[in-house]
Amino acid sequence: MKLDGLYTALVTPMTADGKVDEKALRRLVDFQVEGGVHGLVPVGTTGESPTLDGAECKRVIQIVVEQARGRVPVIAGAGSNSTSEAIEYARDAKEVGAAATLQVAPYYNKPTNAGFLAHFRAIADAVDLPLVVYNIAGRTGKNIDNPTMLELAKHRNITAVKEASGDIGQVMDLIAHKPAGFTVLSGDDNLVFPIMALGGRGVISVVSNLVPDRMAKFVNAALQGDWDGARKMHYELLPLFKAMFIETNPIPIKAAMAMKGMMAEIYRLPMCPLAPKNRESLQATLKELKVL
Repeated sequence: MKLDGLYTALVTPMTADGKVDEKALRRLVDFQVEGGVHGLVPVGTTGESPTLDGAECKRVIQIVVEQARGRVPVIAGAGSNSTSEAIEYARDAKEVGAAATLQVAPYYNKPTNAGFLAHFRAIADAVDLPLVVYNIAGRTGKNIDNPTMLELAKHRNITAVKEASGDIGQVMDLIAHKPAGFTVLSGDDNLVFPIMALGGRGVISVVSNLVPDRMAKFVNAALQGDWDGARKMHYELLPLFKAMFIETNPIPIKAAMAMKGMMAEIYRLPMCPLAPKNRESLQATLKELKVL
């Protein structure tokens, strides 16, 4: 499975009583596909996976697969800091038709390198789907170093990494030494341009929830080697990239989508609404960039 391009880390719309808003989710899937994204990633961090239970995660993935109708692949968030639970989630994702799973580095328990290897290999052995490793030390507490990642890349089912370490030196060295069939995707909208210029092949994006067409144009320019065009779009979108992290993701992106009338601004605790000052700043940025 080739994983080049723009993959949206979907938010999970919710109703006033805190349940998953299935109608809004289906509209969001259509909006993404029509905007030109290359794939969809439900129930990751942006989809508030920590506060969705297993049945809800499976249902969200099922809805996204159904609504995508084969137009784009679905990479299902199926990670856990419990290996047995991650295997169960990956099996659920395969059952409802996901094309691949996204597996975050086990969080809080901070495995050794040997533990990382055993964890991801166990999932890849148990569930015959492509596996995208998600490296985000800022959330998990532990970076997956390049020697470990390169060992993982030898497994036939471990096909890509969502790289959100924030360390360009690490990303550059990984790209330089990775096997040909292993794909490096940016896990940070801010770093799409430099990572793709170094040889990365796309992004799992938060911002594309809001502006999939603009993000698709940007990523496609980079894939086609139009670096002047891609650089221009990077700087045009940069204020939006920064605004989406004015508070913890997914608070700003859900607020922005609510401002645009795409969904209700409802979170599950401990996520909560934007502070008034940040709301004003976000709204001003959206107006300046003609998103609103």
